[in-house]
Amino acid sequence: MTEARRPAGTAQRRVRSVLEVLGVSTRLGLTSFGGPIAHLGYFREEYVVRRRWIDEAPYADLVALCQFLPGPASSQVGMALGLMRAGLLGGVAAWLGFTLPSALALVAFAYGLQALDVAEAGWLHGLKVVAVAVVAQAVWGMARSLAADRERASLAIVAAVAVLVSRTAASQVLIIVTAGLVGWLWLPAAGTSTAASVRVRIHKGVAIGSLALFFALLAGLPVAARVIPGHTLSVFDGFYRAGSLVFGGGHVVLPLLQAEVVPPGWVTTEEFIAGYGAAQAVPGPLFTFAAYLGAVMHQAPNGWTGAAWALIAVFLPSFLLIVGALPFWELFRLYGGFQAALRGINAAVVGLLLAALYDPVWTSAVQGPADFSLALIAFGLLMFWRFPPWSVVVISALGGTLIGLFA
Repeated sequence: MTEARRPAGTAQRRVRSVLEVLGVSTRLGLTSFGGPIAHLGYFREEYVVRRRWIDEAPYADLVALCQFLPGPASSQVGMALGLMRAGLLGGVAAWLGFTLPSALALVAFAYGLQALDVAEAGWLHGLKVVAVAVVAQAVWGMARSLAADRERASLAIVAAVAVLVSRTAASQVLIIVTAGLVGWLWLPAAGTSTAASVRVRIHKGVAIGSLALFFALLAGLPVAARVIPGHTLSVFDGFYRAGSLVFGGGHVVLPLLQAEVVPPGWVTTEEFIAGYGAAQAVPGPLFTFAAYLGAVMHQAPNGWTGAAWALIAVFLPSFLLIVGALPFWELFRLYGGFQAALRGINAAVVGLLLAALYDPVWTSAVQGPADFSLALIAFGLLMFWRFPPWSVVVISALGGTLIGLFA
């Protein structure tokens, strides 16, 4: 009798663990304002200090791993903690809880834009202007840490110029790969991590399969999208590629997604920038901006279907990479060449974001002295007064409304 009951008891414990992860991550998804760095602070308070699911040193090492990998670092840390607590289903639950609140809010915003004729609304223009301040703050902060010397600063400038000249998604991939090669050859790493190793119960066969699937999709989706007619696979390919190449933080997804959705006419520049501004006002990961884009696309899949399709595509690389990398983290962090390549890649993504600050963010938002003044005020509130981003979004929307009234 005891042996017969043991599997059922084990299954119940796993279900409880998954539901526990889902509950905690959903609460974080509803309350975690402030961007990736703030998210990691919320995670530390919840998972390390309060619940003691992981100790301080392994948590620091886990954060380091997720910063090394492409994708949204805070979301990957949450996925990894879910994996460690409740297995693969726990990783999925952690992603769902942290992601869905902001994704649902942005899809609702997308439906509101489509239902109402607000193309010329002043508050909507204010959302475009606040994007200037948000991206400028991201460029400033990333440059100070990722392009702090003249070699990396020069690489960032070259990358920005190359992006502005080429203006294609393929060129951005080439720039990132080239920057990694430059870093590997000429930017030796400062050192390796000495923190305690991260332990997670993922079989190495599963990890290898996850990495193989990641690369297979990255290489195979563009081919499949050309061979198989229809828009659906092209959308999945574009968002998957953007999610695969984001090094350096959530804001870097801006130029990658813009290159995928604006040039082919899926989303207008105005819709893109307005949604990016709105994304600053919601909690959770910035990658949920993809759900908004999927909802407002001018051809199917769009609406709720498009939002779900785009959201899954942009986050799938992160999940595959974190499952694949955790068992092999020791090899990654001890290999100096990998870290050197990453220094080059991180410098280049500063350049990508710098180029995006000019086009499309600046060119679509700043149309005169009043817009520039509002952008300066928003930048000052973010940088020097440390206002939370959501409050600056509200202030900018009000400012845009006033500009519209007196224009």
